[in-house]
Amino acid sequence: MMNYSFVTATILLVLILDPFGNIPIFANALRNVALERRPKVILREVLIAFGLLLAFMFMGEGFLRVMNLSELALQLAGGVILFLIALRMIFPPLPGDVPEEVGEPLIVPLAVPALAGPSALATVLLLVSQAPERRLEWVAALAVTMLICAVVLVLAERIQRLLGDRFLVAVERLMGLILVAVSVEMLLRGFKAYALQLR
Repeated sequence: MMNYSFVTATILLVLILDPFGNIPIFANALRNVALERRPKVILREVLIAFGLLLAFMFMGEGFLRVMNLSELALQLAGGVILFLIALRMIFPPLPGDVPEEVGEPLIVPLAVPALAGPSALATVLLLVSQAPERRLEWVAALAVTMLICAVVLVLAERIQRLLGDRFLVAVERLMGLILVAVSVEMLLRGFKAYALQLR
């Protein structure tokens, strides 16, 4: 079982929510939204995603019990999902594969799944299931992560102009590589725990 601290949980959540990688998705979805409305729409979508992840953080334990899922199964599933997300970060889909939004987006595709996607939901569930007594710490880590996402996405156009698209792609792929390592570590620990259970 991986032991997370506030800092490592925050870093993991930032890697998974991938604000830099979401810049093109947000830019595409907000193309038909007035410039002065964009920051408000971004903040609204970030708050919706935060609320959804927070709800999952508090109700996720009951969901695990109802579905009769073990922490070990969740850890292995989380590792697989993170690995797939990391591969998409390293080998992103072609621009034509991302549908263009018409009008002002609400919830889909920005709050869900761009921010509060399956990997983010699985991660908050994993954090709480491993250390439920530190739930407030995980809430704080999630709040810091959402604040980082909000700042990056509101300043997205300036960041794009300042750093350039190539640099942003390089950052996203680096984050993807780190996430691959995290997912492999989760899988290895999960398999090790399963092997110990078989003895």
